[in-house]
Amino acid sequence: MLLASVVVIIGMCLLVWSADKFVDGASGIAKNFHVPPIVIGLTIVSLCTSLPEMLVSLLAALDGNNNLGIGNALGSNIANIGLVLGVTALIAPLAVQSKVLKREFPVLLGIMGLAAVLMMDGILSQMDGFILLLALVLLVLWLLRLGLQERNAVLEAEFEDKICVNASMKSSVIWFMIGLIVLLASSKMVVWGAVNIATLLGVSDLVIGLTIVAIGTSLPELVASIVSVLKNEAELAIGNVIGSNMFNILAVLSMPALVAPGTFDVNTWTRDMPVMFIFTAVLLAVMYGVRGAGRISRIEGGLLLSGYLGYLYMLYLQA
Repeated sequence: MLLASVVVIIGMCLLVWSADKFVDGASGIAKNFHVPPIVIGLTIVSLCTSLPEMLVSLLAALDGNNNLGIGNALGSNIANIGLVLGVTALIAPLAVQSKVLKREFPVLLGIMGLAAVLMMDGILSQMDGFILLLALVLLVLWLLRLGLQERNAVLEAEFEDKICVNASMKSSVIWFMIGLIVLLASSKMVVWGAVNIATLLGVSDLVIGLTIVAIGTSLPELVASIVSVLKNEAELAIGNVIGSNMFNILAVLSMPALVAPGTFDVNTWTRDMPVMFIFTAVLLAVMYGVRGAGRISRIEGGLLLSGYLGYLYMLYLQA
C-alpha cells in the first residue's frame, strides 16, 4: 500500500510537470511557425489541459480497465466544480460577466447530454468513441471560430502568458519530447498505483478513478484557477473549468470507448452521472444570477466544496 501510494503521488507530480512542459514545447513549435497566439491557445493549450486525464484513461484502457478511465472523466468534472471552483471562490468571490462564457455553458450541457445518451444502454462502444471524437473536433472548430471573431483581449493575454515567445525551435522540440516521454511514464505510474490501491483496499477501480485519480489530474485546473483569481481575472478561472469539463467528456471519455469498449460499472449511470449534472446545474444557476448578478460568493464556494466532500463521503460509505 505504501509503495503504491508513493508511486501515485510521484506520478501525479510528474504528470503535472510534464504536461506543462509538453504545452510549452508544442506551443513553442507552433509559435515558431508564426501561428497566432489565440489559435495556439484555443487548440493546443485548451486540448492539453485534459492531456493528463486522457493519457491516464488511455493507459488504463490499454490494460483492459475502462472503469478507471470513465471514473477519471466524470470524477474530474465533479472535482473541477466542487473542489476547484469551491476552493477558488473561498479565496475570492468570482464575478461572471463574459457573454462568451455564458454561451459556452449550454454547449457544456449539450456535451454532457450526449455522453448520457451514449451511456444509457450500459455499454460504451467504439462507435460511441468515434461520436465523441467527432464532437471534439467540432468543438475545437467552434471555439476557434469564436475566438478569431471576437478577439477577446483577456483570453489573448492569458494565452500570451502561456506561450514561450522567445523559445527557439530546437528547445521547443526538446521540451516537447521530454514532456511527452515523462507524460507517458508518469501516466503509467498513476494507473499502476491506482489499480494496486483499489485491489488492496478492496474497492472498485471506478471509485479510485472518481477520487484519487480525478483529484490528482484536476490539480492543474486548481492551480490555474487560483492564479487567475489572484490576478483579478475571475472569468478565466470559470472559463478554465468550463473548457476543461467539455474536453474531459469528449477527449477523456472517448479513450476507454475506443480502446476498451464494453460494459461499465452500473454506478456510473445511476450515481456519478446524476451527481455531475447536479453540480453543473448548480453552477449554471449561480452564473445566471439566481443569487445575484452572476456571482459566486464565498458562501456559495463553501457550499460547492461541502457538496463535493459530501460526495466523497458517500463514495466512502458505499465502498
